[in-house]
Amino acid sequence: MSDTGDLQQGGSGAVEEQDGAAEDPTTSPGSEASSPATQGPHADHSGINSPSPEASGLLSLPWEMVTHIASHLPAQCVISVLPKVCHVLGNVGKDNTAWQLRARRLVGSRAGFPVGPREDIDWASACLEMEQLVTCWTGQADFFPRSPSPPPILDRISLPLKHFARIDTILLMGEEATICATGSRDRNVHLWDLQSDGGKLRHTFAERGTFSTHQGWVWCLGCQGNSLASGAFDSTIRLWDLQACGAEMGLIRTGAPVHCLSYQPDMLLAGTVDRKVNMYDPRVAEPLVKSLRLHSNAIICLAADDRYIVSGSTDCTVAMYDRRAGKALKRLRLNSYLMSVSYSGCEMWAGDNRGYLHSFSMAGTLKAVSQFDVGHTAMITGIHSSPGSLYTCSSDSTVKVHIPCAPPRTLCTLQHRGGVNALSVNAGVLAVAFGEFYAEIWRPRK
Repeated sequence: MSDTGDLQQGGSGAVEEQDGAAEDPTTSPGSEASSPATQGPHADHSGINSPSPEASGLLSLPWEMVTHIASHLPAQCVISVLPKVCHVLGNVGKDNTAWQLRARRLVGSRAGFPVGPREDIDWASACLEMEQLVTCWTGQADFFPRSPSPPPILDRISLPLKHFARIDTILLMGEEATICATGSRDRNVHLWDLQSDGGKLRHTFAERGTFSTHQGWVWCLGCQGNSLASGAFDSTIRLWDLQACGAEMGLIRTGAPVHCLSYQPDMLLAGTVDRKVNMYDPRVAEPLVKSLRLHSNAIICLAADDRYIVSGSTDCTVAMYDRRAGKALKRLRLNSYLMSVSYSGCEMWAGDNRGYLHSFSMAGTLKAVSQFDVGHTAMITGIHSSPGSLYTCSSDSTVKVHIPCAPPRTLCTLQHRGGVNALSVNAGVLAVAFGEFYAEIWRPRK
């Protein structure tokens, strides 16, 4: 990628803004990437008992030999099968040192994992995710445009052409990702049933008395339980009941076009063009709870949980707000602006308008860790991260699947027919919106 300038791999490229974070932004209505632990399999920090001297066969071996043998089994087997064999073998899955050694083997000796803090990571789940990712996606580069059918391990569903304008947002829902919603510049939101082979249109949400979902481009979607939220350029958020045939549950007027949503169990968050992050309680008649002014320009991306709100703006800043303390914690200035963010635990990944990936630590405060060139040549329009997986898509017409280490290990690159506008990942299923009116689903074959 050209024009790297001061964007050297491993440097964060971020500057902490001393002023602004200390001001009250509200108006009423890791640490460095580190390598796996150096201690060997002889270390025992989790109270795991070695096999007793009276045991025979496999259980008579020293504990370090048992864990070494188990390291050659799939993570799924160690987690789900060995505990059913006997109590001693069930303890293999509780050995964090063994999982850290497995993670190091998966990411490679020169890569750091995790990129963020190590303290809160679930090593077993991360290894399981990485192994499933490697199995499904390694070597799949370029088969999208050349092969008429996917390899046996993946099913690909092309949703029927029901939108007549560009799809800008897509969202997978349900525990097994059997439902999908798409939002388009045709002002409609469609709900899809993915349990059928080709994907079936279940419903088109419509405002009362009209034939469209919104009166402006639909730009973002969010879901919580049976409630679906759609945000649009008509300066509204509409709420829909997924169990009541898509009945409209409520309308929130935001006062400005809505760029991004994050739907939490206790709060609906919206980032708008007028520089605000609005906090809503959709259960009450006057839903606006608080407006946060953390930026000097339009809010482009948003991520949240019950502790923090992280937002990115076209003013080239990323801000972190502490929900429990009710105050801004940190604001960082970058060399570019973030288009998409995703975080789990204390680790956050983001993609910017120049095609670079950024990693951040969120252990008590926001800290830029590194930035990486993974081969995207235009803005990163969508991102999804978890402890063991990282997906990115770009307007350069590609989707990339990575292991989230430092630097990211790219497993494959899918080349599409047009720019990729959005992606969603849930339960190992990947949904992609690309080109003008197209959307596809990739899921492991049962």
